[in-house]
Amino acid sequence: MAKIDVSSEMTGSIWKILVQVGQDVEEGDTLILIEAMKMEIPVAASDSGKVCEILVAEGDMVADGDVVVRLEQ
Repeated sequence: MAKIDVSSEMTGSIWKILVQVGQDVEEGDTLILIEAMKMEIPVAASDSGKVCEILVAEGDMVADGDVVVRLEQ
């Protein structure tokens, strides 16, 4: 199975995780919300698949390009 890394596009803190391991997601679904500069920035699935790994926890700081979720097809 192919693995797909979903990365943060902005530096900020993980405000809310909206998915669970094992959950099926579609391309464009919001997986995580990042709080940056008092704004909520969605991190969306770049492709359809199943969440196989969540690499962050709520409250964690992430940088631009950090992998936050891993999907499998």
